[in-house]
Amino acid sequence: MGFFAGSILRHNSFLSMRISPLLFATGLVVTSCTLQDHQTPDTSAVQLKTRSVNPSLVKTLPGFESLSVFPLISSDDKLDESPNFVFGAQPDGAGLLKNPNGEGFILINNHEIHQSVSRVYLDKTFKPVKGEYIVDYEGGQWRLCSATMTTPEEHGFGPLFLTAGESGAESMVHAIDPLGSPDKKNKNRVLPALGKASMENAVPLPKDAFPGKTVIIIGEDDSNGQVLAYVSNSVGDLQNGKLYFLRRLNQNPVETDMVPGTVYDIEFVEVDNVAASTGAQIAAQSVEKKAVQFARVEDVDYRKGGGGERGREFYFTATGVSQADKKTPITDKTMWGRVYKVNLNENDPLKGTLQVIADGSVDPGNNIVNPDNLCVTENYVYIQEDGDSYYADNKHDGRVWQYSMATKELKAVLEMNHRRSDPTFNSKFNPANNQQLSSWEYGAMYDVSKLTGVPNTFLLNLHPHTWQSDSYANPDGSGLSTNKEGGQVVILQGLQK
Repeated sequence: MGFFAGSILRHNSFLSMRISPLLFATGLVVTSCTLQDHQTPDTSAVQLKTRSVNPSLVKTLPGFESLSVFPLISSDDKLDESPNFVFGAQPDGAGLLKNPNGEGFILINNHEIHQSVSRVYLDKTFKPVKGEYIVDYEGGQWRLCSATMTTPEEHGFGPLFLTAGESGAESMVHAIDPLGSPDKKNKNRVLPALGKASMENAVPLPKDAFPGKTVIIIGEDDSNGQVLAYVSNSVGDLQNGKLYFLRRLNQNPVETDMVPGTVYDIEFVEVDNVAASTGAQIAAQSVEKKAVQFARVEDVDYRKGGGGERGREFYFTATGVSQADKKTPITDKTMWGRVYKVNLNENDPLKGTLQVIADGSVDPGNNIVNPDNLCVTENYVYIQEDGDSYYADNKHDGRVWQYSMATKELKAVLEMNHRRSDPTFNSKFNPANNQQLSSWEYGAMYDVSKLTGVPNTFLLNLHPHTWQSDSYANPDGSGLSTNKEGGQVVILQGLQK
């Protein structure tokens, strides 16, 4: 899940700095930009319409027919100012900024399987015109999954693109300058204080959640996955804080001992010797300290709409795991997947409550299946599936679901459009006439209404895994990734917030 809420401010001297070991040695504190000399771009020229040569690979479901879907960029597109640029596979974490030159926008995406980050420039009408890679396979070091764009307006520091590594227990979080000069192979942008784990996202809570502090919620995508909190007493300090595991007050670590309809008291317990510990040692600590062992914590997001109370309300997914037969649960773990809600204490980010708000084991196969990414707005939680675990009893292609905070109702909004019945596109997107359900998955979904000036507007990333071509290989130029899938970003216009 990646999201962005706010606008880019002045590109000051921090933005042109590369994050170096020297900065980490002295303690990295990311300061805010200022409004000085900033010209607010005119959003009246934005035109939301189809910009890609490829059709949309997602479709609306009954009850959401008024929602418009426009393909923004796909792997077949040739951009006017960089015709050799290829928008790579598996766009996952993402963020959108206004271009500091006052003209148009800048779209940042990590590409999971390529371990890379792309930067696409959109003109003032919202048309992609130029693309480049600012992190390549070598610099990314690990598969890069969900991500968060921090901004001074929303978080009190940045802009920074925090993208988490997910290639085993020793992976780390990168802090990427989204506006800096390309430095594709730079490996020195990691954040040791946020620990080591197979991470999915690192999400700073908004600046008014705990004024004067930096609180970052981290999800670990492992079968014994963790929810962690990094807490610093300085805004923008990503180096000198402490790291904590989430656990229940009664220290019961079993995920499935918690049931929907019950609120559980939680606390966060400190991780010892973070800087000197391996990821395996940190994972072992989670067991020793009785942290809750979730089945793959794949994304985190917090409630929008302003006010400290909303910023202290966050949601996360446990994607779920099964036995090898794809039908039998693993003891103590959710199989179909869950979404959890946390409310933190106003005066202490290390205390709060936890509850299950959605559970795929209710009407399994028709309900949510392996929830992955999240997009949380003022009134809804949008839940994106990653059903390519191929559960035997799954009954639909990958979906996006809408959970109403007010009514607790769960509705299916969107479904992947494999275009299997379309003779023009079936062989392109479904080679060998692949009919397997849920072979595609979603990446980031995030609100861009404020940036574009168009209400109820979102971007959504798609991973159509069976769409492949030799022309999509090696998009970052590193020569290190053999994957040749296509990828797509679509615009959603008219979605409730």
